[in-house]
Amino acid sequence: MSVIYIALPVALVFAAGALAACVWCIRGGQYEDLETPAVRILFDDDSPSSSPK
Repeated sequence: MSVIYIALPVALVFAAGALAACVWCIRGGQYEDLETPAVRILFDDDSPSSSPK
């Protein structure tokens, strides 16, 4: 029973840290553009400026 006095505060601190990290990512714009990274692979690279001799 005494382990709950340690485990509960540790779990609450861990949950608060995870919530703070989630809010920080959302406010930082991490999840604003979800489509561009998925279609970036479909774009062609630029042609090389010089051809090998």
